[in-house]
Amino acid sequence: MRQRSLIAITAALAAGALTLTACGSRDDDGGSDSGSGGTKVIIGVDAPLTGDLSALGLGIKNSVDLAAKTANKEKYVEGVTFEIQALDDQAQPASGQQNATKLVANDDVLGVVGPLNSSVAESMQKVFDDAKLVQVSPANTNPALTQGQDWQTNKARPYKSYFRTATTDAIQGPFAAQYVFNDAKKKKVFVIDDKKTYGAGLAATFSDEFEKLGGKIVGTEHIDPETKDFSTVATKVKSSGADVVYYGGEYPQAGPLSKQIKAAGAKIPLVGGDGIYSGDFIKLAGASGTGDLATSVGAPVEELPSAKEFVANYEAAGYKEAYEAYGGYSYDSAWAIIEAVKAVVDDNDGKLPDDAREKITAAMQNVSFDGVTGKVSFDEFGDATNKQLTVYSVEGGEWKSAKSGTFEG
Repeated sequence: MRQRSLIAITAALAAGALTLTACGSRDDDGGSDSGSGGTKVIIGVDAPLTGDLSALGLGIKNSVDLAAKTANKEKYVEGVTFEIQALDDQAQPASGQQNATKLVANDDVLGVVGPLNSSVAESMQKVFDDAKLVQVSPANTNPALTQGQDWQTNKARPYKSYFRTATTDAIQGPFAAQYVFNDAKKKKVFVIDDKKTYGAGLAATFSDEFEKLGGKIVGTEHIDPETKDFSTVATKVKSSGADVVYYGGEYPQAGPLSKQIKAAGAKIPLVGGDGIYSGDFIKLAGASGTGDLATSVGAPVEELPSAKEFVANYEAAGYKEAYEAYGGYSYDSAWAIIEAVKAVVDDNDGKLPDDAREKITAAMQNVSFDGVTGKVSFDEFGDATNKQLTVYSVEGGEWKSAKSGTFEG
């Protein structure tokens, strides 16, 4: 994102950015204003737009929409107008794969932002790669998506069309472990996960680092994410003597789990990754969620000077839902596609070539710009070069940043 005139932002907006619930209207189908004339380029969006994780998914969709509208308003790519096509995967891999096939079939789609879930991404990657259609996720954190299944011993990039603006669990899990052990001074952890790609992977990287630091894992358990009754697990946590719980999973389960652990008599914090970093976690956990912790990618968006414009423009656009944890990363993912389109158009006498998808995918590797979340660029695996992370704590019914930094391996 280049420097653009800033819309004035009030102190109240800055303070309440994460719980932003602006009123107003937006396109009912989620599409961007396409303006008139020029070549139409569609940026696909895949995310859970309904269901338990829709708060995060709608924040992703709205933020991509804002990027497209901004590019059109500025005529950032001469002769090109951007639209979005947003599809609902309901956090289900099968739906994600169907959506990928649908997006590939639309010749106007030249890039896709999403998905939210790593397990959904696994089902989409080959579909996009076979079509040479670039995909940029603002939220996937499983290391295998970019570095292969043997990433711990032999990194190998499986798909050249896949990129992400979020850092990985290879960094996020250990970063949380260092904070819990060194800063929070917790030495005995009970580790729980939901058996899904994201949750199990995150719990594993946390556990490895926590034990390396000298911490003790006093219990492990897997939960069924389809249920909300965690009383049996809560009882096990209470009897284990743990002074902290680490949960690999997402907020629809983490909130009730935290509440039930406290109700069982274990007055200890629950810690999770970016999958629980949502205002909805606080609603589900209730007052007993005070003191719970979450890590999330990047620095707090509302505290970054580079993000003030995004926060103000999001408010001005009148979206009904908050941008949530991945808003800035979604905007930057969309803007990366816009930058790649611009590079290809500029190299082809001001128009899109017949092999635009392949050229845009290749151009993405060299995209570099100052975005909402800081410097945006990609390494040889398609991973974000920005490795910043933040620990957040629930205080007074809100997520407050506790510590920002990078993992010291």
